[in-house]
Amino acid sequence: MISFANQGISFALKEKNKIKKWIKSVAEKEQCQIGTINYIFCSDDELLQINIKHLNHDTYTDIITFDYTEGKVIHGDIFISIDRILENANTFKVTFENELHRVMIHGVLHLCGYKDKKRIEAKKMREMEDAALIIWQENFTI
Repeated sequence: MISFANQGISFALKEKNKIKKWIKSVAEKEQCQIGTINYIFCSDDELLQINIKHLNHDTYTDIITFDYTEGKVIHGDIFISIDRILENANTFKVTFENELHRVMIHGVLHLCGYKDKKRIEAKKMREMEDAALIIWQENFTI
């Protein structure tokens, strides 16, 4: 089950059913099954407080993934700052939707076992995000 919720903000995610199918297809490509994934969309300030409280990081971020995966069945809570997505989309000169989808799948890839702390891991993560975005564009857009 994949769910979407807002925490302290007003945000309407477009194409929820297509996004769910896309996420499932990416997980299956990684030989993972969807358990329960909760996406929580929030503000920069909200995510900063989560970052401080749970990770002892006093920095803004676009995503925090709490991983509860059991074997190949992925479970997790994925917090995403809509403020940061908007800013990053402008910085990287991509659409809001493209940046949002990249970050959403980034969380799923973490649940599938990918890391991004080391440079080589981050490079692989970016390649996996790009591949997932191609799947989105080729199979889930008109």
